[in-house]
Amino acid sequence: MTDHSNCLEQLAIILPSLDPDYKFDKVVEGLVQAGFRHVVIVDDGSDAAHQEHFEKAAQYPCCRVIHHGVNKGKGRALKTAFRYVLDELPEAAGVITIDGDGQHLLEDIIACGEKMLTLERTVVLGCRDFDAPGVPPRSVSGNKTTNRMFKLFFGITISDTQTGLRAVPRELLEAFCAMEGERFEYETNMLLMMQRQGIPFVEQPIATVYDPDDYSSHYNAIKDSWRIFKIMAKARFGKK
Repeated sequence: MTDHSNCLEQLAIILPSLDPDYKFDKVVEGLVQAGFRHVVIVDDGSDAAHQEHFEKAAQYPCCRVIHHGVNKGKGRALKTAFRYVLDELPEAAGVITIDGDGQHLLEDIIACGEKMLTLERTVVLGCRDFDAPGVPPRSVSGNKTTNRMFKLFFGITISDTQTGLRAVPRELLEAFCAMEGERFEYETNMLLMMQRQGIPFVEQPIATVYDPDDYSSHYNAIKDSWRIFKIMAKARFGKK
């Protein structure tokens, strides 16, 4: 049996969520059963009908649920969690950000965390294969477009620019807390800042998981893509 104790004990899971459903419950249960010592959940302004999921999660001793009174965006939720880790979890060597919709398998989460612990000042990106069968067309189109733009404008080769599975060492969290971006564009800013500051990253292949009969996302294909493109244009051409 493989020993994952270093990852489970030294890294904090970061799980932002808005109006979660049963998939969120399964994700939290899986993390708890695996033995993660710290699971930091941010309720990003979910309505009253969805609070039962956070109440259930809060019953686990390893889980800390932080509530935003109103929806502030994924970027702000991530920064809220990063700040909590910096202020309240001095023993954490870093974090692993994940999504609560079941797209990230437990073995992939652990693999990203373990790889990060073997490296120095390096971010590990869990990268999906968008040529795999069953991937929603809007995900294929959106990701491949931003991948090409990163390569064309910045010379950065990343196979999954929009991945929510990222393992980040503690020493980088302060800088990521101060970074611009409140919503989905925040994750794009993170990649651009890494390039500007010479922060290395490595890719960890992960399973591409989508349920074609029950696919949902708070990512708005038009609004959030536009935010991302504006961020990239500003970084490349100095325009707002």
